[in-house]
Amino acid sequence: MSSSSNRHGGSGVASKQPAVPEPSFSERARTLVHLGRIGSLSTISRKQPGFPFGSVMPYGLDERGRPIFLISTMAMHTQNLQADPRASLLVTQHAGDGDPLGASRVTLVGNVVTIPEPEVADARKLYLARYANSKYWVNFDDFSFYRMDVLDVYYVGGFGVMGWVRASDYDHAQPDPLADAAAGIIEHMNTDHRDALVQLARAHAGVESQEAAMTSVDRLGFHARLKTTDGMRGVRIAFLREVGSASEARKVLVEMVQRARQQP
Repeated sequence: MSSSSNRHGGSGVASKQPAVPEPSFSERARTLVHLGRIGSLSTISRKQPGFPFGSVMPYGLDERGRPIFLISTMAMHTQNLQADPRASLLVTQHAGDGDPLGASRVTLVGNVVTIPEPEVADARKLYLARYANSKYWVNFDDFSFYRMDVLDVYYVGGFGVMGWVRASDYDHAQPDPLADAAAGIIEHMNTDHRDALVQLARAHAGVESQEAAMTSVDRLGFHARLKTTDGMRGVRIAFLREVGSASEARKVLVEMVQRARQQP
């Protein structure tokens, strides 16, 4: 993790760093923003000076993870930005279990300004690739492309997992290579291989459980939620080696399950 990251519980008391390797907060922030499509943009209100003004905001992303917006001068948030470019963008993970506070989220803080004319063509291409329907209004005179120059990042990975990420770390990080395939991997494991997850938890985390479900997966390993005799418990299990694709993840998981079944 970056030096600006930290982990602590609800009491504010620092906890031990996990022994199992995990992606840094900067990588997780980039991954979440990559997967997201719509965020909550907060600008500084012109009508009520000093107060935040929230808007639902679709966004594209450039190669540095900077959000790109296509917005109209008629929109209140655009008028706010023209008066003061300072803003924040909140992007949240879909809460699959219905608990939004247990889901990951990231807040990008920065200045939102119009994109210079020489860079508009690239921004347009990136944005239209993500939002094809925007072709119907992209050429309207009142619409322009804006970009957030990120100054700071705050990442929350769920209960007790949070920390600031330096803008430079976020800028140089890359989305996890399993980002786009993760949902499919999780669904497959939880639908077809629940018994295998129980075996993996026993062999690789030393935890006996009656039920197990994968909750997240990345290039270094996965998280699982276990039903034990003492209640629900979460564990992190490392892959045998780093993976770079869904096919590599499948091979490693098969190998790990085979090893787990060979153990007494």
